[in-house]
Amino acid sequence: MKSKCFKVFAAMCVAALAAGMMAGDPASAREKKDPDTLVVANVYDAKTLDPYATNDVASSGAMLHIYNRLVTLNDKNEVVGDLAESFEQLDDLTYRFVLKKGVKFHNGEELKASDVVFSLKRALAPTSGAVKHIVGAIDLESIVAVDDYTVEVKTLFPFSAFLPSMTHMGGGAILNEKAVTEAGDNYGMNPVGTGPFKLVEWKRGDKIVMERFDGYFGDKPAFKNLIIRAIPEGTNRTIELESGNVDIAYQITTNDVARVEANKNLKLLRLIDNSTAYLGFNCEKAPFDDVRVRQAITMALPVPAIMKAVLRGVGAPAVGPIAPNVKYSNKGLEAMPYDVEKAKALLAEAGYPNGFKTAIWTNDRKVRIDIATVAQNQLKKIGVDVEIQVLEWGAFLEGLTQKKHDMFIVGWTCQTPDPDMAVYAPFHSSMKGNNNFTFFGDDEIDQLLEKGRLIADGPERQDVYYRIQDILRERGPWVFLYNDEQVVGTQDYVKGFVPSPFGFHALYNVTFDAN
Repeated sequence: MKSKCFKVFAAMCVAALAAGMMAGDPASAREKKDPDTLVVANVYDAKTLDPYATNDVASSGAMLHIYNRLVTLNDKNEVVGDLAESFEQLDDLTYRFVLKKGVKFHNGEELKASDVVFSLKRALAPTSGAVKHIVGAIDLESIVAVDDYTVEVKTLFPFSAFLPSMTHMGGGAILNEKAVTEAGDNYGMNPVGTGPFKLVEWKRGDKIVMERFDGYFGDKPAFKNLIIRAIPEGTNRTIELESGNVDIAYQITTNDVARVEANKNLKLLRLIDNSTAYLGFNCEKAPFDDVRVRQAITMALPVPAIMKAVLRGVGAPAVGPIAPNVKYSNKGLEAMPYDVEKAKALLAEAGYPNGFKTAIWTNDRKVRIDIATVAQNQLKKIGVDVEIQVLEWGAFLEGLTQKKHDMFIVGWTCQTPDPDMAVYAPFHSSMKGNNNFTFFGDDEIDQLLEKGRLIADGPERQDVYYRIQDILRERGPWVFLYNDEQVVGTQDYVKGFVPSPFGFHALYNVTFDAN
């Protein structure tokens, strides 16, 4: 049965939605569009524009327009050439990429095999830990330029997910050696790629301004200027969309969905994505180093009911670590059981009959704060006294890396169609503090994750990932919360925009209706 506080919270959510709907008719969008400029409202600013130094969604979304990779995914999730004119697997370990000729970097340099060799070796450097899970299978000494337009790469083992991994925006991005060398430590603020846009200005915490690169080797964007604004507060993004100050607004909040849908000048686009939001534990810090404590907290949280109250029809409750869109997600899993009495018994068995005090970290994203608030109330039932600490995004990520947390709420997005990325980085013991923010280590999980990389796609590989999902549910480094949904608002004159399940979106195909 839901607690009184839980019912009150749900009622507050409904009241907030009603208030938003009664706030008045939406303002009309501007009637005349500047055809040369696309303005987008994002939630966060990028951390850096150096693709090997970060793995966050906001940075990836900006870098998608600056860089290319050797290979990319088509609309069927098939690996196809990007900078590579062709590619082939020569044996179990060796891959050959033949580059397109005449491709220019933003500084006018022609893309050569030497740039690819430089990029992959830089991605493998110890300072590039953010993409270790993507490029870590590459044999550093094997990366060679056969000639100016041909590169060969070997993996350390027969890695079945190698080509899908190389479509990753961070780990697969190709840089210009001269530009990186000249910029030195400031390269993250001075990126040079081969992509359809080049950086013009970056006001940290405010906006990134890009200009169409007329030397781009592919189809040119229809507009000249791309501006990505950081607007953390959800309602402010909606207001900017209604007023016509932005053409596209990401992450329309649950409070504003009906508001955007009711506006005849706007469109709402929705897509369940490849992310899993979770409540994580610091598994190397007492009391969360005890699996019984982790299981108790999991059992004390009625996740489907919480998600229904907080999300109100956006996204879907998560039941495991691999999102439904990703290969080998076990769609037969059920929600974790809710059992307060068993949770109390487990805490007593672990030596905490009267519970304990702890903290949940979150960033300032409202949905996560709301979930933390409900969890705080629910955990009182088993004697766990929770303090909620809301951190700025950069400080939040830094604190997780430094293992300063107890519990935390965040999301992990699988940015390739292969399950290796969904579970290797957040759960393999070698990734502790580097995407594995729970500092979870388990010999059996490590062995299965490594085995999954070796096996070709088929029933045996599926069995491995199904077993991984079962074990992670049992050992509980995460409380699975929800699979997020991309809810994007656009002006009705915006055409060609397709939301991505990776959480960041290609904008170079956007066009505008003529006024």
